Amino acid sequence: MSELPLPLPPEHIPAGAVAWRSADARRWSAAVPGRWAHPLFATLVLAAGVAWAIVWEPVPACTAAQPCGADWLFPLHFGLLLLCAYWVWRQPRYALLSIAVLAAISVFRLLDAGTPASGTGESGFLAAAGLVAVTLVHRLSATRGQRALAEEAAGPARHPLPESAGRFARGRMSSVIGVLLLSVTGFALWQAFDVIGAYEERADRATRMTARVLTVEVRDEDLSSMVVEPTGTAGTVETGEPAGDRRYTLETAFPEDYPVGSDVEIVVDGDWVRLVSEPYDIFGWETLLLGSGVLGLAFLVNGLTGRRRSRALDSGRVPVLRVLLREGHEDGRTWVYAADDTVAETPLLTFHSLYATDDDDTDDTAEDEDGRDGAETGTEGDDEDEEAAAEQWRREKEELKAVLKGGGSVPPLREGLLYGPLYTGAEVVFLAPVAERGSGSGADAEPEVEVERSVTPVRAVGQELSGLFGSRGGAGRGDRPPRPADAIAAEMLPSAAPLTWSADGGSRAVGLFLLLVQGGGTWAVLDDGPSWQWLLAVIVVPVLVNAVATALNWRLTADRDGIWVAGPWRVRHIPWDSVIAVRHRPDTIEIEVSGNGADGDLSPVGAHWFQTRLGRTSAALKAAEALRALLHHPELRPEQKAGAAEQGAPLGPVIVVAAAVWAAVVLLLL
Repeated sequence: MSELPLPLPPEHIPAGAVAWRSADARRWSAAVPGRWAHPLFATLVLAAGVAWAIVWEPVPACTAAQPCGADWLFPLHFGLLLLCAYWVWRQPRYALLSIAVLAAISVFRLLDAGTPASGTGESGFLAAAGLVAVTLVHRLSATRGQRALAEEAAGPARHPLPESAGRFARGRMSSVIGVLLLSVTGFALWQAFDVIGAYEERADRATRMTARVLTVEVRDEDLSSMVVEPTGTAGTVETGEPAGDRRYTLETAFPEDYPVGSDVEIVVDGDWVRLVSEPYDIFGWETLLLGSGVLGLAFLVNGLTGRRRSRALDSGRVPVLRVLLREGHEDGRTWVYAADDTVAETPLLTFHSLYATDDDDTDDTAEDEDGRDGAETGTEGDDEDEEAAAEQWRREKEELKAVLKGGGSVPPLREGLLYGPLYTGAEVVFLAPVAERGSGSGADAEPEVEVERSVTPVRAVGQELSGLFGSRGGAGRGDRPPRPADAIAAEMLPSAAPLTWSADGGSRAVGLFLLLVQGGGTWAVLDDGPSWQWLLAVIVVPVLVNAVATALNWRLTADRDGIWVAGPWRVRHIPWDSVIAVRHRPDTIEIEVSGNGADGDLSPVGAHWFQTRLGRTSAALKAAEALRALLHHPELRPEQKAGAAEQGAPLGPVIVVAAAVWAAVVLLLL
């Protein structure tokens, strides 16, 4: 684009601030961690190590000597595994610490004279933990390298943050949520101990007996029952009842551990009977403890880390780089470019940010002066103010309409200052000029500036999942800011014939998969005979039919009069004047329509996530971008009307007939 970036007023540029040139930026981008160290691979290796340990680790049976009671090490161990998997993505330092603790636990078990099978399982997990640790060390090393390169590019000068940036707090909400969740963890622990204490108190009063298993009945996968007959007393407590005078029915979670004819130990207190090997059930409280504890620690660590980074950024002078910035008008991200990349060709990093505003009452003097001017000029000043306000409202309304239509009035490319050490996962502050707000400001008016602070970690472009395929920059546009309609229009040529976009291979693959799910679900529901699941099928099947018909056969056609939308049940025509906006969301095309008409949304329209990871641009994204350009540039619209063949046809009725035929076939086969 030929439009120059919005300049930053020179008085806001501190002395010694260096421009981040493309050569230095490329060195910084090249220093990102290698693809082999991507968190996805580390997570898969960790999961494989856990699966290996589970397969080879023998599950001890519940016995009277070692009852299946409260195993507090399990939720601690499993919770640490879950936190480690999460921190691999978000907090590599904490992930490295947790993987070291998990490895130490495995080493302790290996040295504790475990069985050969247990040793095999722990050895496999140790190997996986070692690989994960290597990837984490590499990522942390790359982070230090990026920081050093950014500081080298910024030069020796260091500057304090803009005054208003220090008033933005980080981590408070996450810390509060974390404390609340950990309070739930404490409550679950208290309740679990209460259940254990109640059992132990009653078991001390009860009679302990040996009994023989007579029958075992498996009721469902979670709970079974068995009938036992006492054969004598056990321990030091004697019973006054002759053995065999009574039979007891007990519940068990592990019926396979008690074959018919085997002996078990029970405690009896009137009608209260329990297996000594399965004394109580606190699984629900342990699950609550595990879930709330993991989430609570994750939130709390995130909050404390954010607060620590925020205070570190506020505590002293930091390096400053002059860059170019653009904000995505659809997702609100901030995209950073090199200072000499005036066409915004190669985004370097991205993050979400919020305004760091100064709450000082700096406008009181101006308001007082306006009040005096109004008093002197009388009603004439009021009339002029009303006219100016009306004109400003009209301009803002036009700008808003243009933005909604996805036109050229997108946030402009701006010069800016990036404060803070720069690396993947860092927190930064930027200062940039505010976009001009129309006329009326005067030639001598000073441009406004704004200060924003990152609220998500800095991410190098191409280092998300898309970086696993293709070049580091990513061939697809899955990790790129949305392109302005003007840029898309510059690549298009006027067409006489209507323009058509339809389902591509990715979309049809999604449709076929959903069709298989629908067919398999129909078989499973009908195979069980009449049940409540039929009611669930009545709700789910129409949703699946709608999704299958859309994914297999969606079509959009643009002609001189508007857009033809071929959905699952009908073909709609939306005039150009009624279209407010066309947007592409993951696997969805949104066509916003004015008036009382329904929006022309289509979903699902492809496998956008997977296609962008393969470096491909989905047909849905191409359609949305082209329609946005046609919406804002009428001169590019086709000159002819679309015929019936070009408009497409709905596939929903055909899918309904096919589903009915399949259901009839299943019923006949059963």
